[in-house]
Amino acid sequence: MMNRYEIIIYYDGNDLIYVAEVPELAGCSAHGNTEEEALANVKEAMELWIEAAVERSEPVPVPRERRLMYA
Repeated sequence: MMNRYEIIIYYDGNDLIYVAEVPELAGCSAHGNTEEEALANVKEAMELWIEAAVERSEPVPVPRERRLMYA
């Protein structure tokens, strides 16, 4: 289920890093020096977010499974 969440990756010109955010998991984001690193880091953050929610008996959102592409 984790791999079906929407992930938005963008470049932060102020901090000179790539940022990856998961809008459906409140506050779940990560960064890296490359897009690939940001994606790998946010996948780990998603796992931790979901594990923490389950441990606290909080609901885990069902992925909307929507895909966006911006150019």
